[in-house]
Amino acid sequence: VQLQASGGGLAQTGGSLRLSCTTSGNIFSINDMGWYRQAPGKQRELVAMMSTNINRYSSSVMGRFAVSRDNMYTPMYLQMNSLKPEDTGVYYCYARDKRSRGYWGQGTQVTVSS
Repeated sequence: VQLQASGGGLAQTGGSLRLSCTTSGNIFSINDMGWYRQAPGKQRELVAMMSTNINRYSSSVMGRFAVSRDNMYTPMYLQMNSLKPEDTGVYYCYARDKRSRGYWGQGTQVTVSS
């Protein structure tokens, strides 16, 4: 499974960005998909995860971010609204297959100015 993230950039506080993650390879093996982020000097943290019948969000983004994907052939998106400076970081898309093997895309930088 290969993942390609895009859509990062610079936004002002209160603004919006939408990240995309396209998949290739053995996409039929994917069970879960989601987004992580890593701020400077901090550990990588979960932002949102799509699993069968349920989406999970970090408490810090709940109500502001939304993860979506129409089907296995379309990209996964992360719609980020009401952005805050603390949302700044490198965002990574992630997939886990049915054998619980994890796959990472390259990161995309999100910078929110105050």
